[in-house]
Amino acid sequence: MKLIRGGWPFGVALVAIVLIASPSAGDPLLRLVLLAAVAVGLAAAVTQAYVRSRIEPLIAAAERIAAGDSSVLVPRRSDRLGRRLAAAVGAMSVRVAASRADASTDELTSLANRTSIAGTLFTEVERAVRYRRPLAVAFADIDHFKTINDTFGHEAGDIVLRGIADALRSQLRASDFLGRYGGEEFMIVLPETTVDEAAALADKLRLFAAGQRFMLGDGQSVTVTLSFGVTGAQGDRLRVDTLVREVDAAMYSAKALGRDQVYAFVEPDDDSTVIRSPISPVGRAQAMELGRLAHGAAAEALASIISPLPHYRGRPSALIATIVSALAKSLDLPAHEVDKIRVAALLHDVGKVGVPQDILEKPAALTPVEWRSVVQHPRIGQVILEQATTLRDAVPIILHHHERFGGAGYPYGLRGNEIPLGARIVAIADAYDAMIQDRPYKKKISHEAAVEEMRRHSGTQFDPELVELFCDIYGARAPEADPAALGFAAAIDSHRRTPRQEEPAERSALRTAHAG
Repeated sequence: MKLIRGGWPFGVALVAIVLIASPSAGDPLLRLVLLAAVAVGLAAAVTQAYVRSRIEPLIAAAERIAAGDSSVLVPRRSDRLGRRLAAAVGAMSVRVAASRADASTDELTSLANRTSIAGTLFTEVERAVRYRRPLAVAFADIDHFKTINDTFGHEAGDIVLRGIADALRSQLRASDFLGRYGGEEFMIVLPETTVDEAAALADKLRLFAAGQRFMLGDGQSVTVTLSFGVTGAQGDRLRVDTLVREVDAAMYSAKALGRDQVYAFVEPDDDSTVIRSPISPVGRAQAMELGRLAHGAAAEALASIISPLPHYRGRPSALIATIVSALAKSLDLPAHEVDKIRVAALLHDVGKVGVPQDILEKPAALTPVEWRSVVQHPRIGQVILEQATTLRDAVPIILHHHERFGGAGYPYGLRGNEIPLGARIVAIADAYDAMIQDRPYKKKISHEAAVEEMRRHSGTQFDPELVELFCDIYGARAPEADPAALGFAAAIDSHRRTPRQEEPAERSALRTAHAG
């Protein structure tokens, strides 16, 4: 049938030629009709051959373009009609490709838009399930983005969005996928990546983004921070809707816990005994009042308020500031990050102003009710510094400096890289300082004994890499306080400490390392 449908012109001509040659074709009129049939058949055959050789490739190209193939090469033609048709098909290919790009690309940042990055996530989940491979997803959200729009205008907000998109794109691997999920929120799909690896990458991105300065014109510039949520799984445990729900919850947890940090999603554990330390109305009222006093005067006013206090009640420590600065610089952190950690170290116990003095100075064991009062102080410190707007960068560090690397710390029971790096650094310096100082409830121990305690709790209470770094720097000799490390609080050294009572011999050297 195909031969009959496609080769009919040749068939007509052939039949006409046979009839002309037959004896029955003696009639001149009949021979004339047959000759006309031969001519028509041959003309139709030539026309069909031309269409097949010249036009059909263009039709095939148009069909592939319509089917979504953007890599089609339109055949060139030398004849006038062929050139026109080839140009029309080529223009159609360009328009279709541009339309598809517009439909999948965010116009402002040139990243994949929400529909496109969601499609990528679906594809990567299918691949990871098929081959039983790990897959992680991260959400990044620009902190206080509304303030930038309100203060500098939406054009400034657009500059920041483009700048953050470029910063994230420059630090990702070729196999990673980045898209703008909506507003000031970005999604990163990380194939072949575990949750721990994704959290480490997110923290690298967080630090890099925080180091960028965006020029707004007229000599103005801004810096911003990012909050990251991370989740993931492996193989058949992966579900697109579950990943999106978990990573969104993790990102909002990062913002709720103080912003400028990475939070990895963890399923709630019904057996968890971690104290969640809600703030009492009295503690919150005291924190808000102190925050209002410090608002606008920032570190100077806050230092003047807490400088008369004993060291164990929140007074800044030059030794702690010296240690954290040394550790942060050894990690090659940016200068602004070193300073943020130093300021957080100076103010890490400011929340103790909301804890009753008789509890902080009690020489005996604390009751459960008293202990709940003590573990409020990181949350109270968070409230204070959130009121003092210029000190907000230090909030995540202060809030989490009593989390434990192995979990079971407070106020949120974070573990490992879920704890901000600055908080892990301050935890080590705070614990060391607590162990070598007399407190109402304990006697001090030697530098060598404190180093041994740090090693003994490496990996459980403290980040093991930071413990090793501390020991490399200070293992052979005790750190010496540098008054210059106090910066804005330098005048504090002129204040004398209040006398302290002796501690019963059975009290642990690390009670202060954990309770502050």
